[in-house]
This record gives sequence, structure tokens and C-alpha cells, in this order.
Amino acid sequence: MSKASSAGRTGRLPLSTALAFAATSLPISAVAIAVSVYLPRHYASHLGVDLALVGAAFFIVRMIDIPIDGLLGWTMDKTRTAWGRYRVWTILGAPVLMGGIFLLFMPPDGVGRGYLIFWLLVMYLGNSILTLSHVAWAATLAPHYNDRSRLFGIMTGIGVLGAASVLAIPIINEAIGASDAGNVATMGWFIFLLTPIAAALVVWRTPEKIAPEVEGHAFRLRDYGALIMRPSFARILLADLCLSLGPGWMSALYLFFFTDSRGFTTGQASILLAVYILAGFVGAPLMGRLATMVSKHRATMVATTGYSLTLVSLMAIPQGNMAIGVIPMFVAGFFAAGFNVLTRAMTADVADEVRLEQGKERAGLLYAMTVMTTKIAGAFSIGLTFFVLDQVGYIAKEGVENTPAAVHNLELAYLIGPVVFVMLGGACMIGYKLGAVRHADIRRQLDERDALYDEAPIIESVTAEAATVTPAGRT
Repeated sequence: MSKASSAGRTGRLPLSTALAFAATSLPISAVAIAVSVYLPRHYASHLGVDLALVGAAFFIVRMIDIPIDGLLGWTMDKTRTAWGRYRVWTILGAPVLMGGIFLLFMPPDGVGRGYLIFWLLVMYLGNSILTLSHVAWAATLAPHYNDRSRLFGIMTGIGVLGAASVLAIPIINEAIGASDAGNVATMGWFIFLLTPIAAALVVWRTPEKIAPEVEGHAFRLRDYGALIMRPSFARILLADLCLSLGPGWMSALYLFFFTDSRGFTTGQASILLAVYILAGFVGAPLMGRLATMVSKHRATMVATTGYSLTLVSLMAIPQGNMAIGVIPMFVAGFFAAGFNVLTRAMTADVADEVRLEQGKERAGLLYAMTVMTTKIAGAFSIGLTFFVLDQVGYIAKEGVENTPAAVHNLELAYLIGPVVFVMLGGACMIGYKLGAVRHADIRRQLDERDALYDEAPIIESVTAEAATVTPAGRT
């Protein structure tokens, strides 16, 4: 049996296994930055698609895509193959994402809303498959309370490298005098080539344990409502919605704000965004570490408060002053890195609680619901903010000089929305009950019950043989 599988019993995942598993975070994070920050502006500014139509296209796709996640999560939890439960979905998701990226980031001339909607759907489907299989697999890979914070911190930290690589593209292009118009195509090629490499590394090097299940509880449609109404999970869902909506709102307006309000070039704004993202390489593991000291929900409240206070200070950045600008951007990025680390780790704890009660694995379905909140936030952050800017007279096309009133409205939209929603997200954690002590008791009961059943196979990495362990005295 490999070190990784034995570690599942000792409670700490080997660092080498955690780092290999985190590779999927590279393309997922790269897609998140490229799609939320650069792609909408590219279609509106460089391809000439109407600003409101771009916002509407992103909103429509998110609304279509949201129910698909629930079906994907349910299907993943039901999957049992010789290759594992979530591993096989990683293999399926990579080519779908690649196809969507290629045609979305390198479109032909004369594209319109229909083209944008269709290929956004394909891209988001592939991204959903990779994201859901990755986080649900993580819940089984690191079953213990503190080790989950550590693993999700590593995953987020590695994801920072993927996001930073995307951010480096416009910085390099500006340095060599290349046009902004080519940034998105270069990002597309980068993600297209990175995705199969990252997926292959995860599939090759990471073991997967399929937890034993108790017969007799079939999942029904009304069980969705029961899961959502669980007090601990309801808090996580609402917090995750707010913590996605705040930064997502900010991302949609980021380039407009830093170029038209703060006086930076696109390349300079990308450097500041790179500072924000790279801060997560430090912030994610340290916020995970803080969670092991004060609990995950308290660490979330620390992160949201620090983020909101820092965001307000952005208006104090002097026009085009990079030396001053990097300070609040680093601090904000440090705190923001903890959002997903903590809510995703808490979702894994809820998955254990549900499996103890129902005897079935529901991690994929629970993560599908949390991803739904992210997509709802993404739909509204782009659709609503672009609509508002269009209504108040802000013009996104290149070479247009906006009025001071339009720029002022841009500033209000950029700051007020994120601060309000992030603070609401932190407030959701007040009174949260599923802490370390409660989860330790859940794990004890799960381990005792699992020992009564034939242990489900541990699917090793493809470099080792699968091992099936049975209780003593059974054949």
C-alpha cells in the first residue's frame, strides 16, 4: 500500500501527494481570472459586442449552467469504477474544457451573442466537471478536520500560480510593445496546453478511496431541500454566495476601475492584480493554518473583516502610483485567499456529517451546491454591473473618454458592492456549530462504522496496484 493510502489512516496527507493533487487548481484558477477579468472586456472592447449584450450573455449562461452542477454532483457520487469515483470525471472534464477554451478565446471575426453563449456553456461545463471532481476528491483524500484546512490551503496556493501565469501575459505583452488585443488569445493557448498536463499529473500520482456505503437510503428530489436547510450547510451556502459575489463584482469592473479611475495602464493594472493573486500563495496556507488554531468559521470572519477594511483604502491610491498601489492589493489578496479555502474545507466536514446520517457519499452533491452559489454570484456580478455601467453612461469601447460622473459611478459600483457582500459573508459564520470537536466525534463514528464493512478499494495512482483491504477474519 502506498504512503498516501496509509496516510489516510494516520490523519496527515504526504506533502508530495497534496502538491501533485493540487495540479488541477492550475487551469481552474487560470480560467477563473481569464474569464472574469479579461474575456468580457475583450468581447466588449476589441470585438465590438455591445456591453449590455456581453453582460446578458454571461448571465444567461450562468443561469443555464447552474442546475447542471447539481446533476453532475449527484452523478459523481453514484459513480463507482475500477479507476475510482472522481478520477474518471477528471479525465472526462479536461477535453471538454479544452474545446470550450479554444473556440471562446480564439473566435472568428464577426461573432455575436449566440456564439459567445454557446461556447461559454461548453467551457463552463468542462470547468464544472474538473472543479467538482477536484474538491469532492479532496474531501475523501484528507478526511480529518485540520488536514483538510492544510490540503485546501495547498490547493489554493498552487492555483495562485495558474492565475499569476495568466496575469503575466498582458504584462509581458505591454513590455514588448504588443497590442492588448492579443492577450486573450495567448491566455487561451496557455490554458489549452496546461489543462491536459495538470489533469494527467493528478490522475497519475493521486490515490483515491471510495468510502463504503450503507444500503437503504435512496436520494430523492426533496433531499436537496433537506441538505440546503441543514443549519451548518445553509450558513456555508449563504457565506459562499456572498464571498463569491463580492470579489466577482470587483473582478468584473477591475480593469475599468484601475485604468479610468486610478490612472494605470492595462499592463500596470495587471501587475497590481498579479500582486493581489500572488498574495494568495502566502495567504491561502496561512489562513488554513489560522483555521487549525481558531477554527474555520472564526478564521473566515477574520478574513472578511481584513479584506473589507483594505478594499476601502483603494481610493487613497494616488493616480498611477505603483509603489503605493501594491500595498493594499497584497493585503486584500492575502485575506481573499482564505475565502474558498475555508468554505470548501467546511463543506467537506458537512459531507462527513451527512454520510454518518445517511450512509451515502454526498460530497459531490454538496460541492455542486456550493459551486452553484459561485456561479450565481458570477452571473450577477458581470450581468448586473455591466448593465448598471451601461445605464449610468459609462462607455467601455477603446478610445472613449468617459465623463467624471460616469467614472464616479464606476468607483461607487466597484467599492460598495464588494464590501457589503463580503461583510455579510463573514456575518454568516456567527453561531456556526460544526467545529473541530464536533467533527472529531463524527469522524470517530464514521471510522467505527466503516470498520464493520468490507473496506472499499483504495484506487492507487497508476504507478501502483489497487489495494483492497478486508477486516480480519473475512475473505
